[in-house]
Amino acid sequence: MSRMMLCAAALALATPATAEVKSVSAAGFEVENQVTVPVSPTEAYAAMARIGQWWPSDHSWSGAAANMNLEPRAGGCFCEALPESGGSVEHGRVVFAQPGRLLRLRAALGPLQSEAVTGTLTFTFAPAEGGGTRIVMNYLVGGLIRGPGAEGFAPIVDRVNALQLDGLRAHLSR
Repeated sequence: MSRMMLCAAALALATPATAEVKSVSAAGFEVENQVTVPVSPTEAYAAMARIGQWWPSDHSWSGAAANMNLEPRAGGCFCEALPESGGSVEHGRVVFAQPGRLLRLRAALGPLQSEAVTGTLTFTFAPAEGGGTRIVMNYLVGGLIRGPGAEGFAPIVDRVNALQLDGLRAHLSR
């Protein structure tokens, strides 16, 4: 079994929070996840940048989220150190950063990194009705995906993104 298929199988076992596959076709997919957190948009945005504190370690290449960092500025890297080999991984690159409001990356996450795809990962932060912040995580992926294709990957990616966003929610709800 290929590494991509093993990764996809592992991702399918995740038990994430509520999520939505907004669209899917042979050319790509869009998934969206939302959470409400009990802090201000400015605090939620700042916590997002401390990605190594809340990202699930089992969804990292090194096995430890603490090896991840995110520079929340245009051109900033969402990167991960691979201490065992001295290597590193670029998960994505920040293309738009507006503190307390929006963070957008170009990112082909996880097993999508080995495919011929472009991914746009957008986090929006807005005051929630009744207090706190509503965070929306939207991931739009297009291109050539081998194996199960976009139709096969969309629900898996949707569940994993929900799991990741739930990690941020849990971190901010302590």
